[in-house]
Amino acid sequence: MSMAADEPAVPPDAPALRPLPQLIFSSRWLQLPLYLGLIVAQGVYVVLFLKELWHLVEGAIKYTEQEMMLIVLGLIDVVMISNLLIMVIVGGYETFVSRLELERHPDQPEWLSHVNASVLKIKLAMAIIGISSIHLLRTFIYAGSLGKPDSPFTETGVMWQAIIHGLFVLSAIGIAYVEKLGQPTHVKNGH
Repeated sequence: MSMAADEPAVPPDAPALRPLPQLIFSSRWLQLPLYLGLIVAQGVYVVLFLKELWHLVEGAIKYTEQEMMLIVLGLIDVVMISNLLIMVIVGGYETFVSRLELERHPDQPEWLSHVNASVLKIKLAMAIIGISSIHLLRTFIYAGSLGKPDSPFTETGVMWQAIIHGLFVLSAIGIAYVEKLGQPTHVKNGH
């Protein structure tokens, strides 16, 4: 059951909202086109994945191990970005727009049962770190070609990519720590 579903249902005899609060509350639906746009982006990533998978299959005989590894890392990168999109679409819609009411659906993602803005922030930070890790690994594989004219990376570029990745990790640790500080004491102690 989601955090939103744990909230008490509005009693049928509850007074209607005044016009301004009703307008403000209804403005959450302005996010719907954003989530629909992310679903379209998800479709684009499916096409990109299939294109890269076809390149891998087509070149399986002629590619070197390093070239195949780079294509597979690209596929993993697309999957991780796609997972990030799903977390934002499903979790964001459930948290900020409206309940999806998936509590009894057999395919409900486990993480959705306890989604809230804090959990979503931490999950997104971890997904970004994973994506950054794949990009950094790809860069390190290319690092052997540093200094060559056809190298896609410079030493300064690699250094900055590693620094930025480190900042992502520190940011995620900071977010998790702040969220832990914000929990009530009985939750921290497991009671």
